[in-house]
Amino acid sequence: MKMTKNTSLYFRIVEGRNLPAKDVTGTSDPYCIVKVDNEVVARTATVWKNLNPFWGEEYTLHLPMGFHSLSFHVMDEDTIGHDDVIGKITLAKDAIGSQAKGLDSWVNLTRVDPDEEVQGEIHLCLELLKDAEKASVRCKVIEARDLAPRDISGTSDPFARFIFNNHSAETSIIKKTRFPHWDETLELDLDPEELHEDGTITVEVWDWDMVGKNDFLGKVEIPFDCLHKTPHLESCFRLQPLRNKEADASGKLGALRLKVRLIEDHILPSVYYQPLIHLLVESVVSPTEPFPQAENSSALTLLEEVTTVESRQDVAMTLVKIYLGQGLVVPFLDYLNTREVQHTTDPNTLFRSNSLASKAMEQFMKAVGMPYLHEVLKPIINRIFDEKKYIELDPCKINLNRRRISFKGAMSEEEVRDSSVEMLQDYLSSITESITGSVAQCPPVMRVTFKQLHKRVEEQFTEPENEDVKYLAISGFFFLRFFAPAILTPKLFQLREQHADTRTSRTLLLLAKALQSVGNLGLQLGQGKEQWMEPLHPIIRLSVAKVKDFLDKLIDIDHDIVSELPQRAVFTSSVTVKEGYLHKFKTEGPQLLSRFAFKKRYFWLTSETLTYAKTPDWQVRSSIPIQCVCAVERVDENAFQQQNVMQLITQNNDRQLHIIYIQCKNVNELNQWMSAIRKVSIYNECMLPSFHPGTHRSGKWTCCLQADRTVTGCSRTHSVTLGDWSDPLDPDVETQTIFKQLIQGRDKLRKKYLGVPESSQTSNAQQVISPNSHQDGAKSTVNLIKPGMSAAARLLAVIEDLERAHATFQRRENENDASVITN
Repeated sequence: MKMTKNTSLYFRIVEGRNLPAKDVTGTSDPYCIVKVDNEVVARTATVWKNLNPFWGEEYTLHLPMGFHSLSFHVMDEDTIGHDDVIGKITLAKDAIGSQAKGLDSWVNLTRVDPDEEVQGEIHLCLELLKDAEKASVRCKVIEARDLAPRDISGTSDPFARFIFNNHSAETSIIKKTRFPHWDETLELDLDPEELHEDGTITVEVWDWDMVGKNDFLGKVEIPFDCLHKTPHLESCFRLQPLRNKEADASGKLGALRLKVRLIEDHILPSVYYQPLIHLLVESVVSPTEPFPQAENSSALTLLEEVTTVESRQDVAMTLVKIYLGQGLVVPFLDYLNTREVQHTTDPNTLFRSNSLASKAMEQFMKAVGMPYLHEVLKPIINRIFDEKKYIELDPCKINLNRRRISFKGAMSEEEVRDSSVEMLQDYLSSITESITGSVAQCPPVMRVTFKQLHKRVEEQFTEPENEDVKYLAISGFFFLRFFAPAILTPKLFQLREQHADTRTSRTLLLLAKALQSVGNLGLQLGQGKEQWMEPLHPIIRLSVAKVKDFLDKLIDIDHDIVSELPQRAVFTSSVTVKEGYLHKFKTEGPQLLSRFAFKKRYFWLTSETLTYAKTPDWQVRSSIPIQCVCAVERVDENAFQQQNVMQLITQNNDRQLHIIYIQCKNVNELNQWMSAIRKVSIYNECMLPSFHPGTHRSGKWTCCLQADRTVTGCSRTHSVTLGDWSDPLDPDVETQTIFKQLIQGRDKLRKKYLGVPESSQTSNAQQVISPNSHQDGAKSTVNLIKPGMSAAARLLAVIEDLERAHATFQRRENENDASVITN
């Protein structure tokens, strides 16, 4: 058994400041392109005519193979011609990882130097040859992959140069490719004294140009004494820039405010996490009553004690996933909610804090309810974005020049107000009717959870004046923490691909405020400072009865129904994970122009199939089983002279590969679809290690120029995915996250429950328990946890057992690495 590595990268592009003007109007239209190792992973929305743009866009990437650098390129969008480059920020992985809490600061943009924009790797075999008569160093240049495109065609004409001291040799030039396959051997004769010099072997890759100077594509430098230690050295080397020093612009290009956090974990085999899972399960299956005290606390209450404000949301999401995986998410939430309710004396403060119970409910609704939210809200959100109506109720913000009616001139303030009220009432009615009519669409596990919450609140607050508290508890989560935030910021809930413009954003804000009042059952109407919302009060009050009736129907469900759901799935296989129009490459018939070969089709993705048809209502549909997917990858732009094309590689029963080419409308849609397909196919056994980024046309691959259609791919496949609600459950990664949180609070638990000073290196738990051994020599406490032991002692024993297991595996890996280097 081995440890695995899990890498997650979170980044938020908050805003920019003091960007230079690139347009004749004295402004710019900035947007950001985000790259991980030169692969575009995200593009922000364009903020028009603004030198101090606000984006507020955030992403989480899962990078199983790791990465080297993260870069942000700020561009100025131009309607005609190429977009202008404003500047960039490059953050090395080591620099991000060195900050435990992550980066949160302003960072100056630097100039973009073409010699710095290198990418890809080269496969070399180096050999030092010595005999009595002569000495030489031999370099076999096998191939390179993913080189930077330097020509207008989107390719390059690469050749390699082998250099040592004053000796050099070059490979042949391979035209129009970013994936050259040379398989050439270059040899340099050395003088006897050169054998003892501390020189550097350099292999440079260049793009040959018929006119002008050649373009630099990257280099590899290897100390000559490495060949004395290892006479035969073969590896794939990452290409490095010509200069490692970026051109500092001294802040003249402006700055970005970024938040970046890197999480790297070593994941143990599943068996090592079972004791901790056992304690977490025990917390909700056999909870202590009525209130867990110091002597009978559970593992879950102890975890809550050491969870910081900053980490509470991540811990809540992780716990939701763990209990979903165990089929115990309803008793888990009931356990937290019961404690929260029993500890609350004033019903007006119920769930008002950002407690673990509140955060867990929020994350739970996102994890299981996002497809439901999309079904309910997306049509009305799309309508609001399409209509772009000017709506304003606040007299201090009404702009009379924004609304005109044909030739009648500007509207009066009263006319703007009346028109706004009418449109808001229409939108709000559509939203409330869509929500209150969605009982059947709401996931059963959500309904049962709300039923339990309703019961706990009703038991706690029995007074007649608290009759509405049981409704408010549910609507507070359902409306205030789920639907209202989605209306306010649709992009963050994947309801829209772009942020709303200023006009639409104001409409959404007013609707979110109104829906919050609906969720509060109209109890606080007229009490706030925003008295200008008063015209909406009648429709809000009319909605209250509908909301109560809806909530009554919502919780009218058999509790046992959730036991029928798959234990390891957030959503059932029948649920559509992603859908929408894409363009599929038409493989049948003659292809005259590639841009006409892509036909519009509607696609549906579930955990079982990828299906497409001419329209959503079309009866004739084609389906691809997800279990047949071998890879989903980008396609080079020069393959079809089209951007944002992906390829889906599948395998039939005869193990023959088939490729489907699909075009997306932008890079974000491309990444979202690739990520979604990679997630549902993550456990397929037929996944390929390599692929061809080009197409096979005119008897050869457009990427590596090889003729054989079945030849092994020239580029490594990728497994980068975007983190969101549809992430597959991974119990080992989830439990490792909880273990890390417990490690940080271990000293606090030792001191409070075992009386052990924080400086002590051993705990009473270690002294009480003598762990058993697994077959491979690792330790386990699960069979030695005694009922009479305190929860703190048992939990600390498990924590320290896991810590020892990590140390043991790490030591073995280090010994194996040392053995490989020695050999």
